Amino acid sequence: MSFLWFLEGIRTPFLDKLMQFITYFGQEVIIIAFVCALYWCIDKRFAYLLGFTYFTAGLCVQTLKVTFRIPRPWVLDPAFHAVESAVPGATGYSFPSGHTQGATCLFYPLAKKSQKLLLKILCVLAFLLIGFSRMYLGCHTPKDVLVSMGLSLLIATFIWHFQSAFLDDNRYLKPIALILFLTSIAVALYALWLMKNGTISAKYASDCCKAAGAGLGFSVGWYLERTHFHFDPQIGSTSAKVIRLLLGLFFTVLLKEGLGMLAQSSILAKMAEYFILVLWILIIYPWIYHKLARRNL
Repeated sequence: MSFLWFLEGIRTPFLDKLMQFITYFGQEVIIIAFVCALYWCIDKRFAYLLGFTYFTAGLCVQTLKVTFRIPRPWVLDPAFHAVESAVPGATGYSFPSGHTQGATCLFYPLAKKSQKLLLKILCVLAFLLIGFSRMYLGCHTPKDVLVSMGLSLLIATFIWHFQSAFLDDNRYLKPIALILFLTSIAVALYALWLMKNGTISAKYASDCCKAAGAGLGFSVGWYLERTHFHFDPQIGSTSAKVIRLLLGLFFTVLLKEGLGMLAQSSILAKMAEYFILVLWILIIYPWIYHKLARRNL
């Protein structure tokens, strides 16, 4: 908290807006949109690698959140005030940082993949700055950010090192999908059990179950796509790819809003919402698009 008080003392209106802009790149919507662009139009294999990294780390971070149940900084110290614009996006418990996890899982693999030193440096700076922005805005302590970053780097490095087993070797396809599926179920059951015995409230269990729903969707979608659909993102001209991406993002937002209205405050419905959304991205939308595209040829 002493470091957060120091940062609070150097805040300015300009820095507040700048850090709010930087922190936005650690949000779920940016990461999912980037993965969609890769998956639908550019590099399906790398999109899968990012998906494994992001969803696996997300399950770990959400499990740690409901296990340690550390409140936000303004709850730990009622005299402390976060930057007001950042508070609505700071849901769930404080430890570890979800934004930092998302940013690290996106930009660290990008740094590993890039062949240019400047791009590597920019990608590393990106997740470091996003982590710093969470502290500047008053949403997380250094412990929240550093543990999240360390955990995400560990998971990203592991998946990068064994990417051929995850992405190329069909011998491990079913076991990996099953492990991710069962892990997601276990995380959801753990959060629901904590809620049932009164340890956590429904709003904290909800974030955990959303991560579990996304993990379930990814495990099922990845397995079915690899074994049955074999979607090729390289099909079509550049203009066709741009149209495919814009249409996909538009209908994904539409689907999320619609499912969100149906789910309301139901935890299991929220879990189903994220399960359906990931399946839509991996299987349903690519299948529909190519069916319609073939009819128009």
